[in-house]
Amino acid sequence: MTTIAALGHADLRRLMDLQLGDEKHTPSATSTLDVIWVLYDRILRVHPDRTDDPDRDRFLLSKGHGPMAYYAVLAAKGFIGVETLRTFGRYDSPLGHHPDRNLVPGVEISSGSLGHGLGIAVGMALGLRARKSAARVFCLVGDAELDEGSNHEAIVFAGRARLDNLAVVAVDNRSSSYGWPGGLAARFALEGWSTTTVDGRDHAALERAFGVEHVGRPHAVVAVVESKA
Repeated sequence: MTTIAALGHADLRRLMDLQLGDEKHTPSATSTLDVIWVLYDRILRVHPDRTDDPDRDRFLLSKGHGPMAYYAVLAAKGFIGVETLRTFGRYDSPLGHHPDRNLVPGVEISSGSLGHGLGIAVGMALGLRARKSAARVFCLVGDAELDEGSNHEAIVFAGRARLDNLAVVAVDNRSSSYGWPGGLAARFALEGWSTTTVDGRDHAALERAFGVEHVGRPHAVVAVVESKA
């Protein structure tokens, strides 16, 4: 039997396939798969035995309407049991169509209502800075989600507040209604953010992007993946 320690990136598609049912938002989930894996495998200072560590890094899945990839990574890393994935979407399951921070170990926010996660991430980053914690906040948003006005306000404020303990990864599968002249990175750069645009399937490029020094500025990684269409 495969052990938790043996599970890796090659297992994620199989783990996603264990999650059956309707309304899976599969394109939304698969667009985030490599980004979330790289964060949990190479970047985040988190551990399933210390989910309440006050100085842990925080990962916020703002794009919470397609959480199957997130659940697969959490299972691969030992936060939840692999067999729990088979219960996805059932009325008695902790794994809902939107992740619930009260039911799923390691989940920081209940999300899925697009436009909420980045504002919460800004508040977390402010709070951690106020108590001089070394913890960092990483927030994953979708390109379509950036059409929401609340995200514009969060981007502006984070740049002005110089929140260098905050990083956003925007997964771009060209699903926004309006598009972004100059590309997604330009929207963040305009407000004083450090920015990097990479192939969202290239693990080494993603790791380098998350490791970019951005003292005095929040950081945005635009992860370009195949078009949703």
